[in-house]
Amino acid sequence: MSSVSRKVLKVAKGIATKDGDGVSLTRVIGGSIKSSQVDPFLMLDAFKSDNPDDYIAGFPDHPHRGQQTLTYMIEGAMEHKDNKGNRGLLLPGMVQIMNAGRGIIHSEIPQQRDGMMFGFQFWLNLAAAEKMSEPWYKDIPAADIPEVNTDEKKVRIVAGVYNGIEGPVRDLHVKPIFLDVKLQPNAKFSEEIPDFDHSSFVYVFEGEGSFGPEGNQVKIGDQHMGLLENKDNNTLSKDDPTPLRIDVTASDKGCRFLFLSAKPLREPVVQHGPFVMNTQREIQQAFYDFHSGKF
Repeated sequence: MSSVSRKVLKVAKGIATKDGDGVSLTRVIGGSIKSSQVDPFLMLDAFKSDNPDDYIAGFPDHPHRGQQTLTYMIEGAMEHKDNKGNRGLLLPGMVQIMNAGRGIIHSEIPQQRDGMMFGFQFWLNLAAAEKMSEPWYKDIPAADIPEVNTDEKKVRIVAGVYNGIEGPVRDLHVKPIFLDVKLQPNAKFSEEIPDFDHSSFVYVFEGEGSFGPEGNQVKIGDQHMGLLENKDNNTLSKDDPTPLRIDVTASDKGCRFLFLSAKPLREPVVQHGPFVMNTQREIQQAFYDFHSGKF
C-alpha cells in the first residue's frame, strides 16, 4: 500500500444508560461521541451482559421514522416483529437491517431466559429525499457473511468490499464499509479507506490494539471507540500526503474490533427520540402521524 494511515483523533468510552424496557447498554455514538462527528452514523449502542435482569424485558413496541438500523449479534437470540408483518430471529453472527423510512413500529425481544446477550445496534441517517420511503426489513444469516481467514487474522465482511469480496449488506442508503476484524496477538492489519471524505471509526470489543500511522499510533482498549481523522477534521499540513488507509497492530492480548466508514450526507439533523428528520416541523409531523395511527 502506497498511502499512509489515518490518525486517531479521539478515543472515547461510551456512556452507560438504559433503553427500551430497562435494557442496560452502552451508548457510544450519541454519548461520548456526537453524531455530528461521524455523519452519517447517528447512534451506536453496545450491549453485553450475562445477567438476565439487564436485558430480559427487551424493547417492546416503539416507532421509528427517518433512519435505517443495523443490528449485529455476537451472542444471544433476539426476535424482531413489526407492524408491517415482518418477523425474524436474530442469532449469533447474524445481521438485521431495517429501513424505518416514513414510519414503522417494531419490537425487539430476547428469546432466552439466561446466558450472554451481546451485540451492537447502529442507526444510520437517510437523506432527505429518502426519509419518507417505504419501510422494509431484512435478516442476513451468519453463513451469508463472508470471512477471510489467515494465521494472523479473521475478517468478517458485513458491508463494503475487503480483499475483493463484497459483504451482503448492500441495501443501506449510505453504503457503509463494515468489517469485524479479529487479530491474533501482535498481528498487523491494514485496509484502504476509499475516500478521505469518509467518516470512519473503530470500536474495540476484545483485547487491545494500536491504531494509526507508525510513530503516531494510539492504543485503544476493550469497549473503546477510536475516531479517525477525515477531510473535515484533521491535523494535516499542506505538504502531508492524504491518508487513505488504517493501520492496526494488536497487543499481546490480541484485538477484535469493528471498523466502519461511510461518506457523510451533510444535511441538517433534527432528532427527537426515535424520529430523525431535517427540520423541527418534520419532527412535529412525525409525532402527529404516529399518534394518528399513520405508521
